[in-house]
Amino acid sequence: MAGEAPVAAAAAVAATTTTKTTTTGSIESHKKNRIQVSNTKKPLFFYVNLAKRYIQQHDEVELSALGMAITTVVTIAEILKNNGLATEKKVLTSTVGMKDENKGRFIQKAKIEIVLGKSEKFDSLMIASAPAPAPALAPASEAATKDND
Repeated sequence: MAGEAPVAAAAAVAATTTTKTTTTGSIESHKKNRIQVSNTKKPLFFYVNLAKRYIQQHDEVELSALGMAITTVVTIAEILKNNGLATEKKVLTSTVGMKDENKGRFIQKAKIEIVLGKSEKFDSLMIASAPAPAPALAPASEAATKDND
C-alpha cells in the first residue's frame, strides 16, 4: 500500500525504537515489536506467523495498517485471539494525512493499531502445534535381521 514501509521480517520493524517525522509533521515511533501490514505484499499467514514470533520474543505485538489493509490486521488479531494465543490489550484508530502518489493531492487515510499480549496458554499451545520430530530410522542391518525372524 502506498506510503507504508516494506514488510519483511527484517524491514517491517526497526531493531531498536526510533522515531521519524511524517509528512504531516507528527512524530511516529517504530518499535521493535510493530508489524506494519499491507494486503498486497505478503499473504495473511505470513503476518500471523510473524506475530506469533514477536509475541514469543517480546510478550506482545503491535499490528498497524492503513486504509484497505485494516481488515487484514483485524483478521490477524482475530485468528490469534480465537486460537487462544493472544489477548487484546489496546485498539487505536485515527486518520493520517498523506500525499496521494497517483493524483499528487493530500488525502486522509484511516489507520488502526492493535496491541496484542501473550495469553496464559501461549507457550503450551505453541509446543502442542510444533511439528513432531521424525522417527529415527533403524540401521539397515537391524531391519534385515527383523525380516528374518
